[in-house]
Amino acid sequence: MSHPSLEVADIFRGHGPAWRRANASHVSLGQLKVMSAIESCRTAALGGHVARCEDCAYTTIAYNSCRNRHCPECQGAAAKDWLAAREADLLPVPYYHLVFTLPAEIADIAYQNKAVVYDLLFKVSAETLTTIAADPKHLGARVGLTSVLHTWGSALTHHPHVHMIVPGGGISLDGERWVACRPGFFLPVRVLSRLFRRLFLTMLRAAHEAGRLQFFGDQAALADAQAFAAYLVPLGRTEWVVYAKRPFGVPQAVLAYLSRYTHRVAIANSRLIAYASPSDGRIIVPIVMIARRSCHSPPASSSADS
Repeated sequence: MSHPSLEVADIFRGHGPAWRRANASHVSLGQLKVMSAIESCRTAALGGHVARCEDCAYTTIAYNSCRNRHCPECQGAAAKDWLAAREADLLPVPYYHLVFTLPAEIADIAYQNKAVVYDLLFKVSAETLTTIAADPKHLGARVGLTSVLHTWGSALTHHPHVHMIVPGGGISLDGERWVACRPGFFLPVRVLSRLFRRLFLTMLRAAHEAGRLQFFGDQAALADAQAFAAYLVPLGRTEWVVYAKRPFGVPQAVLAYLSRYTHRVAIANSRLIAYASPSDGRIIVPIVMIARRSCHSPPASSSADS
């Protein structure tokens, strides 16, 4: 198995200690644990095992992996395992890819309230989809879905959004038959977007009233109920991004597409181009390939997006 010539672990091992000293007051315990895991992955620090050929006595040492979900080395294998386990769930029907995205103002709140807001994103996007699909004016069926949360965009900025794959149909409300969607069209995204917006803002207000949200720094004023309500008013009038498209290929190809998101790390080894230390001793940020269009941007055109 070939390996990239440059890995995130190389940068962490070479410059991690100096960077941690320089940023000691700005790095969380969780971040330190991730760095340590990546630095130790597939090294003697984690132990390993020896494999020897019975015929020629050739011996090789295989060091253990860290299995951290942020490690570029480990997540490739984990994605393959996830894909194999999910293939049994596929139906012999077309599948659609949907994305529900939080606006920047809500993403700012999510940054300080990750558990609460990300949980709402999962719940509200699923409820939105199942509610509209069950409406006889649209599909009139109970649908299934698989959701994956992503909290950054291709430019590595904080951008929470949920990827879904959904079969192109569902079980009729009486449970007696399969109801297929129209060819090339699943559900109207404008209807999905507006219900998503209304449900999310309603549940976010409820979370604030229940004291489940915390605010610090520049957002400290939002702890006040009136200030929070005023902050949300403009968000009830803007369009929230929801889009849908029919991925190409058989259902297995759709699932393989989603597996790229289930175990995706922020900076994969394949995205690294080069890194070097400046002459003044500072640590330079590695040069990273950035996608030209983020994964949450709507396609130029799509019949499923009507």
